[in-house]
Amino acid sequence: MRILAVVLALVLSTSVFAKTERVELLTSEGQIILELYPDKAPKTVDNFIEYVRTRFYSETLFHRVIPGFMIQGGGFNVQGERKNTKAPIVNESDNGLSNERGTIAMARTNDPHSATSQFFINHANNPFLDRSTSSYGYTVFGRVVRGMEVVDKIAQVATRTNGMMRDWPQQPVRIFKAYYLD
Repeated sequence: MRILAVVLALVLSTSVFAKTERVELLTSEGQIILELYPDKAPKTVDNFIEYVRTRFYSETLFHRVIPGFMIQGGGFNVQGERKNTKAPIVNESDNGLSNERGTIAMARTNDPHSATSQFFINHANNPFLDRSTSSYGYTVFGRVVRGMEVVDKIAQVATRTNGMMRDWPQQPVRIFKAYYLD
């Protein structure tokens, strides 16, 4: 009996049972459920959850769509206007997670510590976006656990140039709401 208790304690303490949090994105193309990893990217997950809880992502767009690469959202309202954000967060790309198909990561400028609200979902494996000796990389902080077919559908929409922005969907791809599930 004692051995069973020890084995059970060891199993429960492994990373298999690490705490995760879930967010649902209700989009014009369907539902996407994200599993977030606060144990791997605590500041990034806290930042994303705060935007979700304050309804920042409601009525925003996936404004950059590149099939075989990624879909990006979280920065523009449905009129195509950039939204005001909180201060940038520190880059946590040294967390051991890779920009693989279906993972969610923070978008940023050339400044590695410039991520605010914008995120992207990798439509393909993109290891060149990972941290390396020559690049800070892009912080992966979760993955799609339901709705990858929706990501695939969004990745195939026709795009155009919108001012200085390339890869802007011709027809708006909306994020109606983002919900915290845990």
